[in-house]
Amino acid sequence: MSVNELYLVRHGESIGNVAATQAEIDQLDTIPIDIRDADVPLSTTGEEQARALAEWLAEHRDEIDLYWVSPYLRARQTLEIALGNDAAKPVRIALDERLRDRELGILDLLTRRGVARLHPEETERRRHLGKFYHRPPGGESWADVALRLRSFLGDALDAPGDDTRGAALLVAHDAVVMLFLYLLLGLPESELLDYAARNTVLNASVTHLVREENGWRLIAFSSVDHLKREGAEVTVHPGSPDVEPE
Repeated sequence: MSVNELYLVRHGESIGNVAATQAEIDQLDTIPIDIRDADVPLSTTGEEQARALAEWLAEHRDEIDLYWVSPYLRARQTLEIALGNDAAKPVRIALDERLRDRELGILDLLTRRGVARLHPEETERRRHLGKFYHRPPGGESWADVALRLRSFLGDALDAPGDDTRGAALLVAHDAVVMLFLYLLLGLPESELLDYAARNTVLNASVTHLVREENGWRLIAFSSVDHLKREGAEVTVHPGSPDVEPE
């Protein structure tokens, strides 16, 4: 199937989001959570957001032909809750490890303060290389994530042997959503980083793109209208506590 419409969903608020934000507020060096990133579940608020997403999905279910999801628990929980138990239309769900969150290596579970204090050399490397190309030891740069997403798109958007054109919904992470914009819209590095600095991919938000004759077009970015309509909390967590240059 040739996909000509994409809905990109960030997972609902996770307990990791909550812990990271609180650690920044409390000016801690480390984020006090003893769960590997792949196993971090949704918070209670995240579950409520996923139920609000279910109401949005009920309105779009007939037009969505397949679903992709990150293997990380918070993404899988978001999709499971949003889909619910409605078996009226069978769904095709593909779990793909290329949609996982960005890996931070030695910076994992560190706050911005912690990175600056414990790894000042990485603060300087990031200042020199820039956010897009800085790869923490043992981790990934944004360019690394973009590379695996190019591989995913090459497999996913134009599957051989089927001429139908359809819509797909994908549940993943904030950096993944941003980098899909970079890849599909053909943004240069500077434009991507400027856009990312001014815009946050909100929890349980929907970003909508369509493919036209001349390429992909952004219809809506990080929409949370469904959360507001269903009375679910809109949470602002900027994602990984990656170090920002001063």
